[in-house]
Amino acid sequence: MNDDDLLRYSRQIMLSQIGYEGQQKIQQSHVLIMGLGGLGSPVALYLAAAGTGKLTLVDFDVVDLTNLQRQVIHSMHSLGQPKVESARQRLLEINPQLVIETHNIKPDADRLNELVQNADLVLDCTDNFTSRFGINAACVTHHKPLVSGAAIRFEGQVSVFDLRDDASPCYACLYQQQGDQQETCSETGILGPMVGIIGNIQALETLKLITQAGETLSSKLLICDGLQQDWRVMKLKKDPACPVCGPDRK
Repeated sequence: MNDDDLLRYSRQIMLSQIGYEGQQKIQQSHVLIMGLGGLGSPVALYLAAAGTGKLTLVDFDVVDLTNLQRQVIHSMHSLGQPKVESARQRLLEINPQLVIETHNIKPDADRLNELVQNADLVLDCTDNFTSRFGINAACVTHHKPLVSGAAIRFEGQVSVFDLRDDASPCYACLYQQQGDQQETCSETGILGPMVGIIGNIQALETLKLITQAGETLSSKLLICDGLQQDWRVMKLKKDPACPVCGPDRK
């Protein structure tokens, strides 16, 4: 870490829970971000600003005008660009020291397994159950920590599945895999700050996992009702019959 790094990250380094060693861990980490939309935008911005050593960005969509109400990493200049390229340009403006790998694809199972295997930690910032179940399965296979977020209307939730621990539940312990029948933001709407709140919590949990600071949301589900400003935390247990992480999984 050079003098510029010490100055840039000084406000983090002075935190006793992070310090010099914690900042080094952040700068040596490799984080995979799946989805560069409403959740992935604040996640990527804050992890870049914090000095995360390598970010791998995965998304297959392009920026359109309806995205700009909430996907704050993109701009009018990004319209028509692949989201991963728009995000890469913005992140390098914030922190040119970053190593950024982009994949403008919708990965199949084999490619997803490869991406997850090569990362230290995975953030699910996608918006559909099919992607979430696929990401979860790959994280279970490779024992990678997964920080999962979701938001719609005025509601959001965050959970951490630390799959390095065999006793940890996985996403499939919480939700049964029954196709991709769910409401979407394009159908029901979303207030922009809601994805900002959830994405920032995902970024916070990621930095806590990397630095081992404090207590994470591992085996917990944080639920936020933004309309009533009601916050709840539910404890999660591993499902012994889970087809993904249970003893009888294929």
